[in-house]
Amino acid sequence: MLTLTATAATSAPTFFPECKTQRCRFTVSAAAAADDKFPSFLPKKIEEIKDPFARKLATRIERLPVNVSFSEKSIMSSCVKPLIQSKQNPVVLLHGFDSSCLEWRYTFPLLEESGLETWVVDILGWGFSNLERIQSCDVESKREHFYQLWKSYIKTPMTLVGPSLGAAVAIDFAVNHPEAVENLVLIDASVYAEGTGNLAKLPRAAAYAGVSILKSYPLRLYTTFLVFKGVQFDTSLDWTNIGRLHCLYPWWEDATVSFMISGGYNVTRQIDQVKQKTLIIWGEDDPIISNKLAVRLHCELPDAIIRQIPDCGHLPHVEKPDSVARLILEFMQNYSQKKAQFVPL
Repeated sequence: MLTLTATAATSAPTFFPECKTQRCRFTVSAAAAADDKFPSFLPKKIEEIKDPFARKLATRIERLPVNVSFSEKSIMSSCVKPLIQSKQNPVVLLHGFDSSCLEWRYTFPLLEESGLETWVVDILGWGFSNLERIQSCDVESKREHFYQLWKSYIKTPMTLVGPSLGAAVAIDFAVNHPEAVENLVLIDASVYAEGTGNLAKLPRAAAYAGVSILKSYPLRLYTTFLVFKGVQFDTSLDWTNIGRLHCLYPWWEDATVSFMISGGYNVTRQIDQVKQKTLIIWGEDDPIISNKLAVRLHCELPDAIIRQIPDCGHLPHVEKPDSVARLILEFMQNYSQKKAQFVPL
């Protein structure tokens, strides 16, 4: 059994009774570490993670074979599958730049407990998929991989949720495969950057040097302090370990360099092509992307609503999981009700 002690630093609304905010200090007993059964393909460093929510979600990560045109072999692709099936369309959670499905460790359980059929999918090149020698991780490859995963396993139109750069992934996918996406949720969306910019012009050797710095512990720790408001030091150490866990695979550098020199995502011109109804969620105190861009995005999307979360930074699904889960659930309920009104008798 997991022994868990949580001391909340701040209070949060409890729309979901079991919600625990990220501003908790967790203590995991030695017995808990022995009880957790992690997939053998995860890096061994997973054993050192203390956060009980990350540990629990990690036990559910699995790999599914996905066939793509740019690989002779199936890509064993990492995701967390839903435990339940729902009459509503499934919710599929993406993650941000150079992250993994563990980013959803707090919000995913809340969505699942609310009765939603919820997937968490790792974007090609990041997360815990087995890439072996595959080095093609540009936008087109990421899109094809996700489409083939959807076509093989999810199969029905989804509510696609993308935080940060994951929002660009979601917009690109929704525009190119509208049949797969019923509606969108974009969280602190990084959609106005012009791809990877000058990084795409770097010589390959310089790109590898930059990527090596990207996975360094000091840089990741600094980023943790930058992104989150008021996080405790011991928590930031653990979150840094969670955030860089996927970087320990031998193919991570090749995949990341491939993405960088390909130019990355540039979806500014695709925004007004989005036909799906969209929920925009934004942390009011985001230090990375100004909430002024949230207003711009709201104006440019053809059919969107916007909700801001006070006292929250760049990753609301980590900082304010209760609020994010509530907003997603309400959005889906309202969408289903309006859709039902137009069903012919």
